[in-house]
Amino acid sequence: MALSLDPAPGGRRQAFFVAVRMARRDIRCHKGRSLLIILLIMLPVAGMAGAAALVQSTQETAAERVQYQLGATQARFRPMPMANGVMIQDPVEELQITTNNWDTNPDFTPADPQDAIPAGYDVLTESTLDLTAESGAADVRVVGRAVDALSPAFAGKYTLLDGRAPGTDAEMLVSPGLLERFGLGLGAELATSAGTFVAVGTLRDAGYSDSNSIIYLKPGQGSVGAPEQPASAGPVPTARAIKATMYYLVGSEPVTWSQVLEANAVGVTVLSRSVVLDPPPPDQRGPEGAGTSSNASLPFAAYAAGALLGALALLEVGLLAGAAFAVGAKGQVRELALLAATGAESPTIRSVVMAAGLWLGGIGVAAGAAVGLAAAAGVVIVARLSGSVRFPGFHPDALLTLMVMVMGYVACLLAALAPARQVARQAVLGALKSGRSPASAGTKSTVVGAVLLGVAAAALTAGSWLAVSSKDPDVFTSRTPVIAWFLLGGAVLGVTSLVLLTGKVVALLAKRAGRLPLAARMAARDSSRNRSRTVPAVAAVLAAATLASAGMVLAASQQANEQQNHHWSGLKNQAVLPLSVGQPVLADGTVPDPVRLDPAAVVSALNGAVDTVEWTGVLHTAATRNCEMRPELVDASPAQTPTSSCLQYSLATPEGNACPVTAGGRVLDPEDWRCQGPMRPYESQGRADSMVVGTADDVERLFGTVPTAEARDVLAVGGMVVSNPVFVRDGQASLVARDVRKPARADPATGAFQGYEETARTDVAAAVLEPSVNVPYYGVVSPEAAAAAGMRVDDSALLVQFSAYPDATQADKMTAALAGLYKDRFGTPHVERGAERDASLILWSIVGLGALITLSAAGITTGLSMADSRKDHVTLAGVGASPRLRKALAGSQALMTAGLGTVLGSFAGIVPAVLLVTATGMARTAVVPWLQLVALLIAVPLTGAALAWLSTRARLPVSRRELGRAGN
Repeated sequence: MALSLDPAPGGRRQAFFVAVRMARRDIRCHKGRSLLIILLIMLPVAGMAGAAALVQSTQETAAERVQYQLGATQARFRPMPMANGVMIQDPVEELQITTNNWDTNPDFTPADPQDAIPAGYDVLTESTLDLTAESGAADVRVVGRAVDALSPAFAGKYTLLDGRAPGTDAEMLVSPGLLERFGLGLGAELATSAGTFVAVGTLRDAGYSDSNSIIYLKPGQGSVGAPEQPASAGPVPTARAIKATMYYLVGSEPVTWSQVLEANAVGVTVLSRSVVLDPPPPDQRGPEGAGTSSNASLPFAAYAAGALLGALALLEVGLLAGAAFAVGAKGQVRELALLAATGAESPTIRSVVMAAGLWLGGIGVAAGAAVGLAAAAGVVIVARLSGSVRFPGFHPDALLTLMVMVMGYVACLLAALAPARQVARQAVLGALKSGRSPASAGTKSTVVGAVLLGVAAAALTAGSWLAVSSKDPDVFTSRTPVIAWFLLGGAVLGVTSLVLLTGKVVALLAKRAGRLPLAARMAARDSSRNRSRTVPAVAAVLAAATLASAGMVLAASQQANEQQNHHWSGLKNQAVLPLSVGQPVLADGTVPDPVRLDPAAVVSALNGAVDTVEWTGVLHTAATRNCEMRPELVDASPAQTPTSSCLQYSLATPEGNACPVTAGGRVLDPEDWRCQGPMRPYESQGRADSMVVGTADDVERLFGTVPTAEARDVLAVGGMVVSNPVFVRDGQASLVARDVRKPARADPATGAFQGYEETARTDVAAAVLEPSVNVPYYGVVSPEAAAAAGMRVDDSALLVQFSAYPDATQADKMTAALAGLYKDRFGTPHVERGAERDASLILWSIVGLGALITLSAAGITTGLSMADSRKDHVTLAGVGASPRLRKALAGSQALMTAGLGTVLGSFAGIVPAVLLVTATGMARTAVVPWLQLVALLIAVPLTGAALAWLSTRARLPVSRRELGRAGN
């Protein structure tokens, strides 16, 4: 019978099963090493799965919206000022309006929501109250609600946290934040503008954070329930202090979309349970051609940043797993060589290592997903229990989590493939030797790495070119997905190429290590000789450092962008207080004259409340006053009379100085000088107080800049100082008067508001003085120029400069001190905080997190490398090396591994992050936090080296057993 050499049927399958059993036994025999490998795989997968779940958990579902907003009711009707009856609300977000006609209809009057409620429902009301409460000697403003919060119809919306329901009209419910703010406990009394009440329970509103200070009364409780007084010639009574009322419908019948549209037609918006849970199709949601304003590039930029970090995290999974599998495979060399000596083929040898990847990768990925989801669930639960509304609920995305697991698992298998192929190629006799020869330094990985580096550079260049060449922002928006893919691909290929080139870099460093100390020289040469151990360890640190540095650049750029786009209400620590108090509308529809306040009285009240007032100054503006706004009388009354003024003043933009925008309203070039500075980038007609009449002293106080000689001369000859050169041409600026009663026609293309009709224009001499920050002022006009423009100037406001931003106690004292003057017609002064808000703290937090991630990778890979190099230390001890030298060698090896990985990783993270920020419009400029990056570059290698030095034992108990075995 002839000998058949054909493969046995099912032989490959049987060999695979053998490999799986061998891998399982090897895992059991080396539990410590296997646990480290599982941890390396588990940590990045857990981070990605947890981050994905938290992002999804910030999005409110339809069921949560109806529960938190409606409780068990069917719908909520609320008033909303509308310009006409053709505006239609969004089915889910009822305060979002779409329309193809933004023109004001003078004959349209919004209806009372009560009149729009269909028949057949019981109605519950919720009114927002304007209340004050006593805090020491101060009366501070608090939010009040008049609602039967413990009604069964509000189950799910309101929850009684502690205490009991009020039993009398002298009792109330409060939010936990109110008790904390006023230092009260249950059973304590609180004096309010509606009466004195005893807090008997704490209540949580599912739509508001527990930290808010809210008082809950029942409808008709206290002075807020006082009956309305009959109409008279006097002011309408304000005893009710009710600012707005919403109406909740209780019944079994749902409120349909057609009923919502009927309510919209009379100026009422509706949040309907049935509509939110089952929204109408898009063709029924709004009029044809309805205009919307959106900018898709910014959200996509945020998604692109997340995709970059996610791709780098997945790459970290592969590289960390590769380092772990490389060490594990080297530990199996003898066993695998014996297997090869018995006739096992190379595919079988590869299968044994790959099977370890199957087992360990599967366990690590599954454990990582479970830990990530559990951690995300814990964060959401803690946030909800603490009363935060940041996370409406826990929303794990099964598909997204599965994608993370699959991609992580594939990364593990690919990471196990390289050491599996390397071990399978080793010669059987060479592997069976007691010594280890250095691995051959092949050039294939270097060539592939160089090619990939070129491809990565090309991809990054292509993405950047597509962004730079997109002069039109509308075109840029359409290209953004392609740009992002080029940049993400270039980032991943860049990291991969650096990993492949690491061996060559290590060899070059070893050649130039001749002048280093003995331990460092030995570490460099050992790293070069054992590249199969060094390269995976460096790659793991490189991936972690890439992720950390990219995160720091993205965070720093975003914070810088927020500071650049900060809306300044004035200079830092400045506040503007009105010196006139508007009065309620009279019963006959007329508006009484505002009450004028004495500036000295306001200053005295402030100085008596706080000691941080540096200086004050009265601002003179051409504010509107006693303006007749009734549509039927607008045409019959002039814009100015001896006792009234309806004119608002601004500066005209000379021809050619307008900020260029696209047809979609996007700014063409944010760096264009015409789009920068105060009152920019968009065309603005300012506010009533955007034009100040004054002197050079007012210029310095408002601009934070000492006036130049030119500015003083222009003011002296009857001109004005302008805050932005875009409004000046040939030393002239144009003062434009507009009638605030007559809106200009909306833009037919976008439907955008175009301001008010122009009534007059006056040219004056102008000098430009740029302020220290983008203050909301056109400039300072001389009294002579104001008179020439027909301005009715009065003492409209008090400018206050504080030495520091007031804390909560100081704000309460100021509110109480001013309440007697303003008679509840003005709240707490708004003090400009400035743009710098904990930016350094956030960045250093990211540095700490990045250092922790990088150190974790460095520590685990260093531990695996030290385990692999134990025989080298035994050899050193055998030839008489001192413990100090061995500890210094371990520290130097860790320093080289962590240092090289951190440097390469920082480069690989900074470049694509900078390009992503600038190319996708995430921020105006990319910011590299060099101080924090240098701290990362120094802290990670030194800490890793110190830990390696401390972890190396002075004595090696194993060495005696090894030598003993060799002697036998």
